[in-house]
Amino acid sequence: MKNSSRIAAGVAGAVAGYVAIFVLFSLLDFGNRADPITSGLLGLFVYSPIGAIGGAVLASWLVTRSGKDAGNGSVARTSLKSLGVLALLCVAAVATYIVYAYATATPWLNRNGNNPLLVFEVRFPAGATVPTSAQGITIELQTDLNTMPGEVTPAAFYRDGDQPVIAGEVELAFRTSHRQLAVTIPGQPSRIYPIGLSAWAPHTPEFGTWRRLADGSEIRYRAKWPGKT
Repeated sequence: MKNSSRIAAGVAGAVAGYVAIFVLFSLLDFGNRADPITSGLLGLFVYSPIGAIGGAVLASWLVTRSGKDAGNGSVARTSLKSLGVLALLCVAAVATYIVYAYATATPWLNRNGNNPLLVFEVRFPAGATVPTSAQGITIELQTDLNTMPGEVTPAAFYRDGDQPVIAGEVELAFRTSHRQLAVTIPGQPSRIYPIGLSAWAPHTPEFGTWRRLADGSEIRYRAKWPGKT
């Protein structure tokens, strides 16, 4: 336990030394002002690592000076172990970042192309004129990454009292929370409905609640993943 504490102190000292030298290097404006990129790389990969080594040695010496094994050999061993642990932590952090960057580099919801669907219903105010077929109705999913044409399903059209309801679906290709559905009917202004799904759009078996626009029309929707109902 005591050895682990000493190693942990060495790791903390190495981190503190790295940061301290980098900050000092930046504040005092060392390096070649005509080539700030090279100077910055020197600070990151040359001078700051030297500070990390110095910090690890200093911290190791401070925590061992009062012990029975406070010799140079003990300080050196503790310093090396601390730097080794720090190096492993850095490698693990870099590996984690690489895996994350690879997984999120292309924001497809489903890489095999079999993407989920946004299934929706739009309920219009009483007295609104709505086609009974798909002819003339344009559906478009708009995101910050793409636009995707949708389709209506005339067989699923119905009336909720005196309010006509149309239904349809559109493919969700990308992982983004910035989505809206544009519904255009001939002779009427285009209606834009915000879609409040998360970026991953998890499957939901039931429709959500109706969401109303200022013109009185409403939409409800759900995400339907392949193989699920």
